[in-house]
Amino acid sequence: MRTAAALARHELRLLVSLLRWLARRPDNDGDGDGKGGGRAFGYAQGQGAVMAGFWFVCAVETFAMAVLLRDWPTAHRVVLVLDLYTLLFVAGLYAAWTVRPHLLHDDVLRVRQAAHVDLRVPLDRIAAVRRETRTTHERADGELNLPVGSRTTVTLQLTAPIAHFTLLGRRRDVTLIRLHADDDRALADAVTRARSGSSVRPDRPR
Repeated sequence: MRTAAALARHELRLLVSLLRWLARRPDNDGDGDGKGGGRAFGYAQGQGAVMAGFWFVCAVETFAMAVLLRDWPTAHRVVLVLDLYTLLFVAGLYAAWTVRPHLLHDDVLRVRQAAHVDLRVPLDRIAAVRRETRTTHERADGELNLPVGSRTTVTLQLTAPIAHFTLLGRRRDVTLIRLHADDDRALADAVTRARSGSSVRPDRPR
């Protein structure tokens, strides 16, 4: 039951992200938690063509299956629903990458990836931040890797573990986070300044 609830919440976030993407309203407002807007750092640059290609392949497959199963109406309806859901899922996934950027507040960095990761990292827990491009990531205890296009560009070393909960609710304590940012230099510099006590101004709403 808990797994089903977690998956339902994920699907809802994808749908909300798709609506935000269509309305051109990125989720930079702190999710209504009173923190206000944060400075946004995107991570989906260059992924649009890849996702568009994947969506097109799914669309062709949907049409092909509709033709092949036209003489079996029950099977046709079932497969059509699954194929349309897949198209919606792919669009929602890309939308979530686009409208749910990393957010830097005065005291916390929200590390996000699509609709399934939203990890609040207190700035006073960050021991070091460095630009580091990696294309291979082996699973290890205490490490969280969030690649985009198989690549991470920023590494956060923490002074103490923080709890990360997976999509299905399993807890992992992490002390090192690797993530991707389109402008890794800007993110690393901004986090460094914020850690040293410099003020971080949120982006002005457009």
